Amino acid sequence: MIPEGHRRLILTRHAKSSWDDPTLDDHERPLNPRGRAAAKELGEWLASRGYLPDQILCSTSRRTAETWDSVAAALPEAPEPEMSAALYHAGPDLMLKVLKAAVGASVMMLGHNPGIGEFAGMLPAERPHHPDFDRYPTAATLVVDFQIPAWGDVAPRLGSVLDFFVPSTRG
Repeated sequence: MIPEGHRRLILTRHAKSSWDDPTLDDHERPLNPRGRAAAKELGEWLASRGYLPDQILCSTSRRTAETWDSVAAALPEAPEPEMSAALYHAGPDLMLKVLKAAVGASVMMLGHNPGIGEFAGMLPAERPHHPDFDRYPTAATLVVDFQIPAWGDVAPRLGSVLDFFVPSTRG
């Protein structure tokens, strides 16, 4: 449950993708088996902690969509994702702009490095003390709360870290 006057962001890098077909466009690369397992593990972790998004902002890439599909399968309820071409390889400033337009109380954003790792680093007042935070590996997820009434009020360094998770199956 999110306290009144708060907003929660679940910021996730897509799970591990496949490089098996070198002819595929980057946008079309699917998850590999380890990526699917990591995304499922992430969904189970989110559900076990009650980190349940009510709005999904997802890059249009195949690997982010597949990450969401695997996460969603483990959640008790899963909203339809809002696919955003703007989030495909977006930098932190564009990600912030997209987030400011969000309407959910608990928003999950799925994107790509290096932008998502940079965005994660600029949001909390104090960064998590985790050895993998700075490199933000595949399927890494930051859960951060903001004491703001609406996403339009979000700004760097306002967030409080609740959790940071990297699936053991990330590869």
